[in-house]
Amino acid sequence: MTHAPNLQQVVTEIADEMRQRPDRGAVATYIPELARSDPSKFGMAVIDADGRVALGGDSEEPFSIQSISKVFTLTLALGRIGDRLWRRVGREPSGSAFNSIVQLEYEQGIPRNPFINAGAIAVTDAILSGHKPREVLGDILRFLQFLADHSAITIDEAVAASEQRTGFRNVALANYMKAYGVIENPVDYTLGVYFHHCAIAMSCRQLAMAGRFLAHQGRNPSTGYAVVQPERARRINAIMLTCGHYDGSGEFAYRVGLPGKSGVGGGIFAVAPGKASIAVWSPGLDDSGNSHLGRIALEKLAHRMGWSIFGA
Repeated sequence: MTHAPNLQQVVTEIADEMRQRPDRGAVATYIPELARSDPSKFGMAVIDADGRVALGGDSEEPFSIQSISKVFTLTLALGRIGDRLWRRVGREPSGSAFNSIVQLEYEQGIPRNPFINAGAIAVTDAILSGHKPREVLGDILRFLQFLADHSAITIDEAVAASEQRTGFRNVALANYMKAYGVIENPVDYTLGVYFHHCAIAMSCRQLAMAGRFLAHQGRNPSTGYAVVQPERARRINAIMLTCGHYDGSGEFAYRVGLPGKSGVGGGIFAVAPGKASIAVWSPGLDDSGNSHLGRIALEKLAHRMGWSIFGA
């Protein structure tokens, strides 16, 4: 009879291995504030079904979650308008860069999925309709604070300002969708909310806590509180698996075998359904814009714990 590996021991070993690796990827430079990130950082947090927390490295240090926020805005948008959202955004992998305008033109303003920039801007617009930008930002922030059980989670205003100063491609994407009627609100309002929710700062521990509901059929197993119905949790996980890592989504599914969502701040959130909620952070990115060491660490974790959804 083989014993299950000790989760904390596995996380500690992986964090030690990652700390020593010389290949760390390159930090994002197109958002000036992110260019200042320290590539030597590595953090990991894993929360199992019983609520046990395993931490490694810089797991308590807040970082800019960037596109990982799109998982939570998608959850909110589906809560507000349900499946009507899919009239405005698709569910297919893009095969193009996350900020591509070519595909948007070809497909008449309907973004491929909710996790590329155009899709996430359309999702943000859906949440904004009928509300003021400040109210909606407050809703998103409170939702994350509630899920993570941590009221100190905030928006990094320096990162948000940096994105607004340099986000010309996102402005182009939003205006293009506006021309097709996909964006309903004033473009400046929608983009303001989008830039700010991408600039939310969280630690690995907070992020793993916030996403627990997606690992456990829509509910937090420690409190029993249902955030979404089981079917919706499954569907959000499906989109994370196929679209959560930009152009590297297929490679991530092949190597790691878990639903997940990355951000150019170097974070990756992932779930082992029924088993654990996971967050890793290392600011150096690979060519697809995903955390280089984060993906390697998750591959090692899934392998050592036998957690791939495709079979141990």
